[in-house]
Amino acid sequence: MSRELPAGTVAERVALLNARYKHHGAISVLEHALKDSDLGRVALVSSFGAESVVLLHLVSVVAPETPVIFIDTRMLFRETLDYQRELADKLHLCDTRIIRAMQPRVAFEDPDGTLNQFNTDACCAVRKIEPLERALKQFDGWITGRKRFQSGTRAAVDFFESEDDRRIKVNPLAHWGREDLEDYIVNNNLPRHPLVAKGYPSIGCEPCTSPVAEGEDPRAGRWRGQSKTECGIHFIGGKMVRTKPAGQDDSDEGKVA
Repeated sequence: MSRELPAGTVAERVALLNARYKHHGAISVLEHALKDSDLGRVALVSSFGAESVVLLHLVSVVAPETPVIFIDTRMLFRETLDYQRELADKLHLCDTRIIRAMQPRVAFEDPDGTLNQFNTDACCAVRKIEPLERALKQFDGWITGRKRFQSGTRAAVDFFESEDDRRIKVNPLAHWGREDLEDYIVNNNLPRHPLVAKGYPSIGCEPCTSPVAEGEDPRAGRWRGQSKTECGIHFIGGKMVRTKPAGQDDSDEGKVA
């Protein structure tokens, strides 16, 4: 069944949305923008990481019908997989979609599971970017948990962004600080990711995530020792990183589990 696409280019719609909701807060953005025809159909993409419970809870209350996409790279911490199941149950998430890369792709690109040791960008492309790209094709935009305080590369994040002029990215918590997140978790009695108490304020795949010492940037434990700061599904240097092997067609991308 075909669906009517929002009018205007992605950039035009992003400008309209940012102007329309610039004085709104996170809850208001979710309550009103998700029903705005200039945004279209959206999904929430969540890592079920250290701070994910805040946005997941907000969406479950404000727009419980919103699809929630979780990328299982098959390299996540066991604690993350357990936490994902716990939150899906506790928050009554009714449309959780677990996506993974197709096994033939992984077997070809990373047959022994060591790709992350010498080419983290390629590993992220196969295990995260390609499956997510396929999953998002049916949506006009997606909701992220990106926040300005997280790192220098996110310092100018707006509520709405143009993703390579193809989709809109929605960042409801863009202006929230760490204290806001903490207060929300405490006030709503939300369960925390078990690794947070072990020194992991930002959690990705197990081989590429390490504990963070006091005083370090919260994302210092991601790809430690490398210049890499993002997995590739977000902006790097002002540009969207989207890699696909030459000659690969859409049928080669990941499937929804």
